[in-house]
Amino acid sequence: MRQKKIAIIGVVGLPAKYGGFETLTEYLTKHLTNSFDVTVYCSSVFYSKKLKRYNNANLKYIPLNANGVQSILYDIISIFNAVFYADVLLILGVSGCIVLPFIKLISNKLIIVNIDGLEWKRAKWGRVAKMFLKYSEKIAVNYADSVVSDNKVIQDYVKYVYNINSELIAYGANHTKKEALSVKVLSEYPFLAEKYAFKVCRIEPENNIYLILHTFSQHPSLSIVVIGNWNNSNYGKEMKLKFNNFENIHLLDPIYEQNILNQIRSNCYVYVHGHSAGGTNPSLVEAMFLELPIITYGVNYNVETTANKAKYFANKNELFKILSNINQEELNVVAKDMKNVANKIYTWEAVTADYANLFLQNSK
Repeated sequence: MRQKKIAIIGVVGLPAKYGGFETLTEYLTKHLTNSFDVTVYCSSVFYSKKLKRYNNANLKYIPLNANGVQSILYDIISIFNAVFYADVLLILGVSGCIVLPFIKLISNKLIIVNIDGLEWKRAKWGRVAKMFLKYSEKIAVNYADSVVSDNKVIQDYVKYVYNINSELIAYGANHTKKEALSVKVLSEYPFLAEKYAFKVCRIEPENNIYLILHTFSQHPSLSIVVIGNWNNSNYGKEMKLKFNNFENIHLLDPIYEQNILNQIRSNCYVYVHGHSAGGTNPSLVEAMFLELPIITYGVNYNVETTANKAKYFANKNELFKILSNINQEELNVVAKDMKNVANKIYTWEAVTADYANLFLQNSK
């Protein structure tokens, strides 16, 4: 029996070294390429070495940036290319979905869209971009054969706004593992020998970077280590300039070696999560799987992800109060709760099985 051909569209590419959709694609290809013929579209801008295959999946390169304004055309070109051979198009994100009405006129291919975390709400977008992304979301939801929501809050939103039942599929986190700090890492980052809070994220306003760093600048008894792309935006550069000189604040550039990242994450005193937009955030579920005590911004997505068992803050004063009053016993309880929730929900075996079931359905 011929394997179904799956095209994965909307990611930077493989090997994964960017964000949540890329990690999802990494594990979809690891788990499903024995059952499906998978092609992943990649941005040639991000890869000096262009592999033809990875994780037993075919890689196709588009000479455009997968992020920013070019991402629209990047996704559209990928969609038009895929529709000529693929049985199933898995589109991650909505920016290129503006063409789906036309695609459905010329093709009966199965189209599955993961709408991400309401991208149009993100603070980094201007008014025109937000309007475009909101319209693209509407097109995506109404013209896809299946819509994937990665969080119950997103699923409820899709039902309320569009009266459409979406599939609830989150992210896996069991690729992460606890690791002791090595002599090499400690020599490179000597401040890790002391108690520290930790955060890893894209350096964007909606991730509450200023709120968190400002709070820690006034709470010198606890250090914080933040890993992110500080030099990719004026906002990031501004934050780095403003806070990099505090003795208890350590701002590190992106670390793509999973082993080193796991070492730094695994040994933190608390994990601080500031995301205010999006759905189920991969870095949060990874921290949960690592059994870290989590203090998170109390937006509904994060409360849902952590099953209302983490510590939550809404502003600088609340975060400061939590940092000043938490004790090790409380942190141990939170950490254990996070691990239990992650073990039940956030495994790649469950996630990829759910996607496989979607791939096997028939087009409408």
